[in-house]
Amino acid sequence: MSTPSATTAPWAAADPYAAALRAGGGSLFLRRSDGWLLPLDVARWCTRADAVDRAVLDRCEGSVLDVGCGPGRLVAELHRRGRDVLGIDVSEAAVDRTTRLGGAVLRRSVFEPLPGEGRWGTVLLMDGNIGIGGDPRTLLLRARQLLRGDGLLLVETAAVDVDERAEVQVVDAADRPPLDGRPFPWARVGTEALLRHAHGTGLAVRAQWGAGGRRFVALRTCTANTSAEPANSAAVIRSQRPRKPSADRPVAER
Repeated sequence: MSTPSATTAPWAAADPYAAALRAGGGSLFLRRSDGWLLPLDVARWCTRADAVDRAVLDRCEGSVLDVGCGPGRLVAELHRRGRDVLGIDVSEAAVDRTTRLGGAVLRRSVFEPLPGEGRWGTVLLMDGNIGIGGDPRTLLLRARQLLRGDGLLLVETAAVDVDERAEVQVVDAADRPPLDGRPFPWARVGTEALLRHAHGTGLAVRAQWGAGGRRFVALRTCTANTSAEPANSAAVIRSQRPRKPSADRPVAER
């Protein structure tokens, strides 16, 4: 598996994003090079986990790694439940906010070395974070590396049937981009596209569901007695800027 080079670092340099997190909300968008805008639900990310979030977290098993944890609402909720949880994010503002909520967090990319590789019970890719790096299959393979032999990957997919990759920037309502102006690769993936990308990654689709206008997929690491379901099958529901050297230190150690 090839590791994307600095794929998420420009997000950390997105000044409008940092400002919105510090303010607890604001109008933010991912802007493609053709001018198309995707709204970002920052206000929801900055509040406590809602009923839909909590239902997803009910499925978590073992220790939990929240990839792209943002302002930390899911890390905080799992912490309140007494779960062993770690958030990672490349944004200093996201790390700061998660820390203030009492969550354990590292300022680090998912493609960098992480604690507990191969031993996480659950990995979360929520709020569109399957788009990190602009290559969903590479990200799924990376998640497979992080999970234990019977680990669970919970992914929030786009609410529409889409499979696209683009260079984007984070902009605010005034269309102000990051100071450095660098775009970064991102992807939008619907459920059907995710099932296609998951084929052959060592992850078996175990459930698909929707709630509150949002869509989710649960995948489990394959074992000798487990095989991935065909991508078109309907699974049954069962139940950034390069870091400064100091940024590599965990804000809260595991």
